[in-house]
Amino acid sequence: MNVADMLTDGYARIKETVHAAVEGLEPDDLNARLDDGANSIAWLVWHLTRVQDDHIADAAGTEQVWFTEDWAGRFDLPVAKHATGYGHSSKQVGAVQVGSAELLLGYHDAVHARSAAFIRGLDTEALDRIVDEAWSPPVTLGVRLISVLSDDLQHAGQAAFVRGCLERR
Repeated sequence: MNVADMLTDGYARIKETVHAAVEGLEPDDLNARLDDGANSIAWLVWHLTRVQDDHIADAAGTEQVWFTEDWAGRFDLPVAKHATGYGHSSKQVGAVQVGSAELLLGYHDAVHARSAAFIRGLDTEALDRIVDEAWSPPVTLGVRLISVLSDDLQHAGQAAFVRGCLERR
């Protein structure tokens, strides 16, 4: 197995977990918060997808799917257009409301497709390219891809947990 195949498999696991957490849910469940300070499934999946979109587009030197396919307009959220959810307050988390599972999964699937296409073209040498000099040490493409993978899987697991809690009510 080469590095592109391994990363492709990892990112596919994010998509599988997101679909398992979201499919078949109505807006009330997608937007429900277990308490006033908790993240909803909608926010968790929107956030993990926004981070993947933002970070992969930056690494690939492309525009974000959020803008090129007008997902920003389709979601029409009362948050900054470039927001990814990082640093969101509880009030901002609550403001991220989605109208359907299809909308949330449509955006996620579009981002996944773009990410998978980028990853398929990578070789081992590409992973050493510096993509962010704002950190010490600077962040390589390999580190960025694993960071997104790890963060996204954690949030997808949280969304699955919230779904399980809601189903037990």
